[in-house]
Amino acid sequence: MNNTQDPSLEEIESLQKRCVSLEQTIDELKMKLAWYEEQLRLSQKRRFGASSERSNGDSAQLSLFDEAEAEVEAHPEATEEPVLETITYKRKKQKGQREETLKNLPVERIEYRLSEDEQICTACGHPTHEMSTEVRRELKIVPAQVTVVEHVRFVYACRHCERTGTETPIVTAPMPNPVILGSLASPSAIAYVINKKYVEGMPLYRLEQQFSRQGVTLSRQTLANWVIQGTDRWLRPVYERLHEHLLARRYLHADETPLQVLREPERAAETQSYMWLYRSGRDGPPIVLYEYQPTRAREHPARFLSGFHGYLHVDGYVGYSDLPDVTLVGCWAHARRKYDESLKALPASDRDRPSAARTGLEYCNRLFAIERGLKTSSVEERYETRLKQSRPLLDEYFAWVETQSGQVLPKSALGKAIGYSMNQRSRLETFLQDGHLELDNNRSERSIKPFVMGRKAWLFACTPRGANASAMAYSLAETAKENHLNPFTYLKYLFEQLPNLDLENREVLDSLLPWSDRLPDEVRHPRR
Repeated sequence: MNNTQDPSLEEIESLQKRCVSLEQTIDELKMKLAWYEEQLRLSQKRRFGASSERSNGDSAQLSLFDEAEAEVEAHPEATEEPVLETITYKRKKQKGQREETLKNLPVERIEYRLSEDEQICTACGHPTHEMSTEVRRELKIVPAQVTVVEHVRFVYACRHCERTGTETPIVTAPMPNPVILGSLASPSAIAYVINKKYVEGMPLYRLEQQFSRQGVTLSRQTLANWVIQGTDRWLRPVYERLHEHLLARRYLHADETPLQVLREPERAAETQSYMWLYRSGRDGPPIVLYEYQPTRAREHPARFLSGFHGYLHVDGYVGYSDLPDVTLVGCWAHARRKYDESLKALPASDRDRPSAARTGLEYCNRLFAIERGLKTSSVEERYETRLKQSRPLLDEYFAWVETQSGQVLPKSALGKAIGYSMNQRSRLETFLQDGHLELDNNRSERSIKPFVMGRKAWLFACTPRGANASAMAYSLAETAKENHLNPFTYLKYLFEQLPNLDLENREVLDSLLPWSDRLPDEVRHPRR
């Protein structure tokens, strides 16, 4: 006899509820596991993978090792070898390339001649003559040399007055003012130190060692003092004049990056500070300005950009919001990067398959393809073409984003990509308003990169005063480079001129700015 009783209706309902609950828990755990796997793949990609964001739709960039294979795949019709005839020839050296490289360099000529006794024909014994010449060219590198320059000015007096008069007039020959009174620093020395640290990324302790190997004892504290005094006393007026010109522009870019300053008042050494970047856009000569601030608060761009009225290209950081009389322009490179990351976060087997991440990336690629076709277009043509081609694409894209927003996890890589575009939509569409505007904020990213690369070498600033000096040094060096000037020769020229000029005169300062036609030719890069 079977004593097993059938479960009651209440027990069945309880079991069903438990099953539903367990299924929900399993789904949540699966989503969490997928998220953790995604984060692991992204972490490994950032640590070990290539940093390039190129996708299959971008122009091909051949690696060092697969160039031959890629050429064969790209041109399969050319893989068959000719069988009829083989022609052997010597490839002629391309003419003009070497001459173009050497044309702006000074030439040191060394001539090799036979002595008179050797200028005798070996066949008949008669004198020979110069028939032609053979020329071999080499590049000669002269390392940095340190010499002492003595500035000696003479004092003049009248001997007649000395013998007959009660007063003797004394006249002293004029002499340029020094950069730093009572210091060994010369204009070229300070410019050299700034160029080494802020253009070439050499820390001062390595520069100290370099001078030591040349027999010159200059401590890094001395070198730092040269930089701080030189920038604070002489480069600051030029920096402030560049700031005035920047605020008068209509199209700007901004970005910021962390900086560690060890000895900030009332702050721990490991506290994060920031270097802010502001630069000009397409209109007018380039201006690149850095500013050190102890925080990332929105008050800093509001203060620095006070008086600016126009468009500001930024990323998604909220610190640029609510700037008066400023229209923010979003960055499609950031939007595209998030889809690129979400695609790389997928398992390797799924990356080449159709997916929402790939669809979002393709939308961005199509938008950038339109912009590449407008590089040489006029401002008006760019504006009209964007309305005809980019506007419909944006409408299609944001309609797709709306449908995706309810289907993805907000914290997943794809969810962050979708959320970024939704939150930044008004800024991402602003580039349609003016043909001067750009699709991305890559200008500021390129300009802040020299600071980021330099920071890897010298790691931190010791004091806020040193951080401010670094901001001004980077500003003058990068603005000089953007205007096709040699940073070293330009800085040297500034340190020669500024101590002897009226720095309250704006016209005088304007004559020293990197785009001034009154600058000497030696500060400019040779035009090729």
